[in-house]
Amino acid sequence: MSALEMSPTTGVVVTGGGSGIGRACARALAEVGRPVSLWDLNGEGAAEAAASIAADCGVVTHSVGLDVTDRASVNDAVGAAREALGTIGGLVHAAGIVTAMDIDNLTEEIWDSVLGVNLRAEVFVVQALLGDLRSQEGAAIVGIGSIMSVVGNAAIPSYTASKHGVVGLTKSLANHLGPDGIRVNAVCPGYIETPMTAAMMDDPPSKAACVDKAPLGRVGTPTDIAKAVRFLMSDEAGFVTGTTLIVDGGVTSHD
Repeated sequence: MSALEMSPTTGVVVTGGGSGIGRACARALAEVGRPVSLWDLNGEGAAEAAASIAADCGVVTHSVGLDVTDRASVNDAVGAAREALGTIGGLVHAAGIVTAMDIDNLTEEIWDSVLGVNLRAEVFVVQALLGDLRSQEGAAIVGIGSIMSVVGNAAIPSYTASKHGVVGLTKSLANHLGPDGIRVNAVCPGYIETPMTAAMMDDPPSKAACVDKAPLGRVGTPTDIAKAVRFLMSDEAGFVTGTTLIVDGGVTSHD
């Protein structure tokens, strides 16, 4: 049995768990025996993913269709997840949206919606889970940032700001929750093939440009990110908190 397999077996809530990076994270955690609750705006997608993971990995799974910016729905979902999984000792906040709208055209609605899902929701999901996390040894939180957490993109100021915010939130929560034994880290993906990036990845010149930027010579997969998340959720990362792990194939290593 590997060290990862000897990690906590408490349940993990994964927001955005119905597709892309969230779904891959839920599967990666289930592969080492962790029950998972998949939350997604697309409830059918979350249910399908949960059923598939349960069948393949033999762990308890649970799904909820909800808007993570709705605090009442989040509170209800915590109760349902606790009942289904028994314990909750982890959170992966992978729910995220992006809208290309530069500062000349940015609207309040777009700004609020992007910041709401990508950043604000993590705050209040964590708050709703604090009692559960504090009661479980080895509890951990991972927020999904982006390479836009460390660089800027003129076309997506709302997304860039939200992902910079995830890094700041990570450090603040790590400082506050460390005495409770709760570790908090962020993973920042580079160019990854997901439903969110489908338009870019389906355009050959755009995808080629992403590949050209990566010294490793390819774009990433959700599984690349999920493996990093699984490490940070495990006991192998037991002395790692308040850090940001960039998983981008080297994109941010050069000008």
